[in-house]
Amino acid sequence: MGIRYEVISEDEIICIKDLCNELMAYQKSKATIHPEWFDGMCFETRMIPSIEKAKVNYIIVAKDDDEIVGYAYSNISPKTIYSNNFATLPCDAFFDFDSVPTDDVGCLSQFYIKEKYRNRGIGSVLFEKSMEWLSSFQSIKDIFIFVSNGNDDALKFYLRKGFKISHQILDGFITVLRNTH
Repeated sequence: MGIRYEVISEDEIICIKDLCNELMAYQKSKATIHPEWFDGMCFETRMIPSIEKAKVNYIIVAKDDDEIVGYAYSNISPKTIYSNNFATLPCDAFFDFDSVPTDDVGCLSQFYIKEKYRNRGIGSVLFEKSMEWLSSFQSIKDIFIFVSNGNDDALKFYLRKGFKISHQILDGFITVLRNTH
């Protein structure tokens, strides 16, 4: 297995459409709170709007030969885009805006690795490269990760990487993780 990592442009995101849709199906399969809310979530309703609303995007893929086996999508966005919706679901704000001193926040927005490639260090490399990118913005003081309910492996992974649980939204549908630097 010769895994390579490659940053792709926004113009190339179609190459991760299937993996993004696999991520939505995976999250639904793990969810114990409102799994049906994932029914309307897919590449077109999650990835495309997020890319369009962000100020800057970073997409890194892991490849085994020419096959994309995982990806991480991070962005720098105005904190106000997290005010009152999640994909197609209305909700309260994702976090207390007054607790964020800057106008923009960093977010590790999507992260997925095909099952047979998990637990091989690929996730750690994708995560570290994403954090390096997010940390390169001196104006960003807060990085958020939103973990769907039931995805305990992801939650444990991010906690091991230094993120802290901030709070939950949508009655526990999402756990908000935060790292302030």
